[in-house]
Amino acid sequence: MKILFVTDNFYPETNAPASRTFEHARTWVESGHSVTVLTTAPNFPEGKLYAGYHNRWWQRQNVYGIDVVRVKTYMTANEGFVKRTLDYVSFMMAAIIASPLLPRCDVVIGTSPQFFAALGARIIAGLRRRPFVLELRDLWPASIVAVGALRSGVAIKMLEALELYLYRSAAAIISVTHSFRRELAERGIDADKIEVVQNGVDLTHFTPGPRDLQLVQELGLSGRFVVGYLGTLGMAHGLHNVLQAAARLRHRTDITFIMVGAGAEKRSLEAHAAQLALHNVSFVARQPKERMPALLGLCDLCLVPLRDLALFRSVLPSKIFEAMAMHTPILAALPRGEASELVELLGTGEIVAPEDPAALAEAVVRLAGDPARLNHYRSNAARVAVAYDRRRLAQKMIDAIAQRIGQREP
Repeated sequence: MKILFVTDNFYPETNAPASRTFEHARTWVESGHSVTVLTTAPNFPEGKLYAGYHNRWWQRQNVYGIDVVRVKTYMTANEGFVKRTLDYVSFMMAAIIASPLLPRCDVVIGTSPQFFAALGARIIAGLRRRPFVLELRDLWPASIVAVGALRSGVAIKMLEALELYLYRSAAAIISVTHSFRRELAERGIDADKIEVVQNGVDLTHFTPGPRDLQLVQELGLSGRFVVGYLGTLGMAHGLHNVLQAAARLRHRTDITFIMVGAGAEKRSLEAHAAQLALHNVSFVARQPKERMPALLGLCDLCLVPLRDLALFRSVLPSKIFEAMAMHTPILAALPRGEASELVELLGTGEIVAPEDPAALAEAVVRLAGDPARLNHYRSNAARVAVAYDRRRLAQKMIDAIAQRIGQREP
């Protein structure tokens, strides 16, 4: 199959959409498919070009057999609704303009969470008279409304109309959670065209091993019980509550917190940590994808926090699967829902109430003092991680697409 995938996040960016698309595309190429990814020059989340890249109208490179075409866009940090919307729309327009120069394809796939990239994919599919497939990673715009990033009633109605148009016009929808599938079915979308392909992890990349002692020394973690958050420091995660939990544990010199990444909340978090005079919290700049397993391997607990919003009952953070692959116990502070049910079912960590610093601090202390419990979670992770191998899930996704658009496997 000849696949055109439209996404504004891609390797070497390390956020969840970029990693999922890259790992799926690489697997499809290895299976004999031809994959072209239409994307931007890497700049997420700071809005600054990664070293070695340029914001040009057309750049082409081969990445692990994937034909990657990058187009020029307006770049901005992942904060502020208006600027981010300009970023999204500029990519959509540049992608549509560049599309006649791309190779022939059998299907056009567009991905969320924001729908402008998906709308660009839908328009390109129409121009090329090819089926359009939507990968649904988030219920947008509901998610940005929930975190308070958008309040305009007119804008919300317009985005919701766009959302429903994309659902209805897609030949197939690939949802990352069962909850999203149920939500769409309740809104009148044909459930038969929705396939659930959960998030997963590249088990060839996230491989457990001894701690990187050089990295331990570099970050000053020697002899510490390390509680780590690795990912986008965004509005959805309620990370200020983690700082409040750390403040409750300032007397425990054997326990430390690290926050690895960048995002809309980073400056606010750093200011808050300084205000609280937290010497047990370290901020680590966004790291290359290749370094993430080593960083996660330093953690005794992997934090998976989300704000206490009903919408987040339906999400399934990719951090859960990366932690399992590295045999790192999970401490999730999120609303009861699909993610909490999965962690408890697999026995790979514990759940505490979201946005409750006292409960989070108590759980950290309890688990730090219970190595047997931590080893139990590690053993379970080692047993179940293989079920979420990204290669297996990539094959499931392409099989579902092929079935729904009438394509045969190569």
